[in-house]
Amino acid sequence: MSTPQLLKPADKDLGGGFKVRRLLPAGGRRSVGPFVFFDHFGPATEQPGAEHDVRPHPHIGLATVTYLFEGAMMHRDSLGCVQEVLPGAINWMTAGRGIVHSERKPERLKADTYVNHGLQLWAALPQAFEEVEPSFVHTPAADIPERTEQGVPVRVLIGEAFGATSPVKTFAPTLYLDIALPAGGRFVLPALAAEMAVYPVDGDVQVDGDIVAAHTMAVLPDGQGAVFTAEGAVRLVVIGGAPLDGPRFITWNFVSSRKERILQAGADWAAQRMGQVPGETEFIPLPGHPFGVQEPDVKTTPV
Repeated sequence: MSTPQLLKPADKDLGGGFKVRRLLPAGGRRSVGPFVFFDHFGPATEQPGAEHDVRPHPHIGLATVTYLFEGAMMHRDSLGCVQEVLPGAINWMTAGRGIVHSERKPERLKADTYVNHGLQLWAALPQAFEEVEPSFVHTPAADIPERTEQGVPVRVLIGEAFGATSPVKTFAPTLYLDIALPAGGRFVLPALAAEMAVYPVDGDVQVDGDIVAAHTMAVLPDGQGAVFTAEGAVRLVVIGGAPLDGPRFITWNFVSSRKERILQAGADWAAQRMGQVPGETEFIPLPGHPFGVQEPDVKTTPV
C-alpha cells in the first residue's frame, strides 16, 4: 500500500494580524477532488476593538465553503444575502460568473471577547458550471446529518457516507466529513471518493500506522481508504471527491479553466463592474501584481 502525501501548512496573514494556515494549493499538490483551496484559521481570540473583518472582495469560477468550530461571522454579498455563520453549519457560496462578499464581526459581538475557529475551502466548479448564476445557501447545523460509526461521531457535511447524505447541493461528487476520534480510538475510512485527504485539526493522528502531526494534510493514495488511530482525542476533517475535469488557473480570488477569463475578472473588479455589497462602502483593491502585467502569474491545478 502506498503512503500518504504530507502537506505542511503555509502561514498567511490576511491583514490586521489575522493569520491562517494554508494547506491548498501547495507546491506538490494543487487539488484534492474539487477542492483547490484549504485555509484553517484560529483558534483566535476576538476582543472588543479588534477588527479582523474581511472587506468586500470578488470571486469567480468557484464555491466558497465555510465551516466554523467556534465563534461567528457575518456574511454579506452582492446578491443581498445577509447570514450569520455559526458553528456546525455549512455555508456554500457559488461564485459562478461573479460575486462580491464580505465577512465581518457580527454587531451583537462587537463588545464581546470570544474565539473564532474554523475552515474555509474553495471548490472549483466543473467547466460546464464555471459561469453559472451566483448564489448563497446556508445549511444550519441541525440539518447536517451525524452518525456514530465504529463508535466514533461523524458529521457528513457534504456528500454521502455511512448511510447518511448531506442536504448540501454540489456541482460534482464532493466529500467533506467532520470526525471526532476519541482518545485511544480507531476508525476505518473506506474509499468513499476517488481522491481523499485527512486533516487533523487539533492533535496528532496515526494514518495506517504513520504519525501525521496536527495541521498537516495527508493526501491518501487515489482510490484508497485508511485506518486512523490516536492516543489522545483529535478532531479530523476528511475532504475529497471526483478529480477535477481539467486544470484550473488560480490567481488572487479567481479560479478558471481559462487564463483570459481571470484577466477579464481582474479588469472587471478594477472597474468595479462585479457588483456591490449593500451597505458596504469599503472594498479590497485589485492587487498590482500579478494584474499589473499582461500575463498574470497564474498557477494551474493539478500539476
